[in-house]
Amino acid sequence: MRKILMSGLLLAAAAFSANPAHALDSSGTPVVVTPLASRTTTASGQPITLPQKNVQVLVSTYDIAPGATLPVHRHPFPRYAYVQAGTLKVTNVETGNSNTYKTGDFIIEMIGQWHQATNIGDIEVKLLVIDQVEEGAKNTELRQ
Repeated sequence: MRKILMSGLLLAAAAFSANPAHALDSSGTPVVVTPLASRTTTASGQPITLPQKNVQVLVSTYDIAPGATLPVHRHPFPRYAYVQAGTLKVTNVETGNSNTYKTGDFIIEMIGQWHQATNIGDIEVKLLVIDQVEEGAKNTELRQ
């Protein structure tokens, strides 16, 4: 009986520590994990698809001054952005639909659709951007 009880406690402890919201570092100090997003579609409702060969992950930061508007562009591969500061309005120039993102928001950008973004706030927009591309490819095409 004692072995069964001990086994049950060990399983419960293992399940509890496996839950990312209650993870512990190697010293037993709590680590808080806060989920930010879980989506299967882009900002315009497209299914998220990944490059089919030699995937390369590119990570960069963007600092966009108040009032600045990025040129009309599109992405042939998935791009994700986390808004670290500011307010950004992204407009799909093909449909006219817009989304506004603020500090703490996660953006799953549209793929292959022309769009532009404007900093509509009074502080600099800071983005952490992650691209998944075919190795050696660029993920931004400007409209000519």
